[in-house]
Amino acid sequence: MLTLNRLVEARDYEGILRYAREFHGHVCPYLALGIRASIIAMEELGVGRLDYEGSVDERILAIVESNSCFADGVQVTTGCTLGNNSLIYLDLGKTALTLVKRSDWSGVRVYADGERLRKYYPEEATELFNRVVKERKGTEEERKRLWELWEEIAHRMLHLPRGEFKIERVKVRPIEPAPIFDSVRCSRCNELAMASRIVYRDGKSFCLKCAGEKYYAVIGRGIVEVNGDGV
Repeated sequence: MLTLNRLVEARDYEGILRYAREFHGHVCPYLALGIRASIIAMEELGVGRLDYEGSVDERILAIVESNSCFADGVQVTTGCTLGNNSLIYLDLGKTALTLVKRSDWSGVRVYADGERLRKYYPEEATELFNRVVKERKGTEEERKRLWELWEEIAHRMLHLPRGEFKIERVKVRPIEPAPIFDSVRCSRCNELAMASRIVYRDGKSFCLKCAGEKYYAVIGRGIVEVNGDGV
């Protein structure tokens, strides 16, 4: 089996989608859309998928503007992930990817307009999506039929013409590489936390949760503020 780097280099969309299915859990149109947008951005910027050295050095950054299936297609295809600090999430709710070279902060933004893409969706798929996913209803047969239609549409998305996207050259403000923080032990739960996420009271160290301080979480609707007692 070819590696993801080789599949991306060969523009083997179907092969990339197979990897993306394992990563994401299922195949759907916006997963495939993330793959297609990533390839376009990589070609425009003249870069390949992150290799070992590139991921350590954060040579390429992917900036996504929604936490949807699209973002997983981007992570798989570009190799820019949350864990290797090469994926940045902007809570804007747009289906867009900006791929950036850290060397000169030149980038390419690729935006997909959902209304323009509706012509690729049969009416049946839209109706089933609303009932099964949006309303959390529908029979098992309807769910299965939706998955079948989603796969069909996903394969179309893999080969969308470039003209279906808004593609623009951009310059991005420099973004610091991921800093390395020391860990500090919380005096209440006795767990280690990054020093930047520790507060001190009466000379004692507390993690944000034990201190009851606010922090942030990414859930389905985007970035939300969390209190010390949880989401």
